[in-house]
Amino acid sequence: MSGYFITGTDTDVGKTHIAAMLIRALRRAGTDAVGFKPICCGERTDAELLAAASGASVNDVNPVWMRPPVAPYTAAMIEGRMIDLALIRETFARLAAAHTVIVEGAGGWLVPVERDYSMADMAAEFALPVIIVVANKLGCINYTLLTVQAIRAAGLKCAGIILNHTTASESDPAVVTNRAILEDLAGLPILAEIAHGQSELDLWPG
Repeated sequence: MSGYFITGTDTDVGKTHIAAMLIRALRRAGTDAVGFKPICCGERTDAELLAAASGASVNDVNPVWMRPPVAPYTAAMIEGRMIDLALIRETFARLAAAHTVIVEGAGGWLVPVERDYSMADMAAEFALPVIIVVANKLGCINYTLLTVQAIRAAGLKCAGIILNHTTASESDPAVVTNRAILEDLAGLPILAEIAHGQSELDLWPG
């Protein structure tokens, strides 16, 4: 079993964009990588982007689709149904038996899936190294360090950080300095720094 679990410091930090770029980069390098979005809430665009990058069907990439654009636990309450964790586990096991799997979580690390089960619990079941996608902006140091702390507390390996420029602004002091501070305080490599509008990713050594 190989791959990564992609989490973010928040929603809308660019997890899907970066996961799709990573899948394409791995496949260009000869690795049979596929994306996996266990739960999609709201529009299914994220799952469709991962499916396109993987050359897979959207139903394989995304076994559980909830229509309300809210956290999975909330969406399940709105729709009056339970999240099908058994289907998620079965789909992941099938993909992981044949491919390198790039899993994209929903929202941030502790987003609830059920009353007492979060995205962090799902990541722990999958037992993949975790990559944190961080939107490069004021405040991201705090969000990142909290996420790193929670991942390590769960006993999982944090493989590193991908710093994503979600806007074109490059002159803000936080944007300019965040990389160096995060490398120092988090004790993790910055695997990649994604420029605003960047569409492809170079794989990091190792």
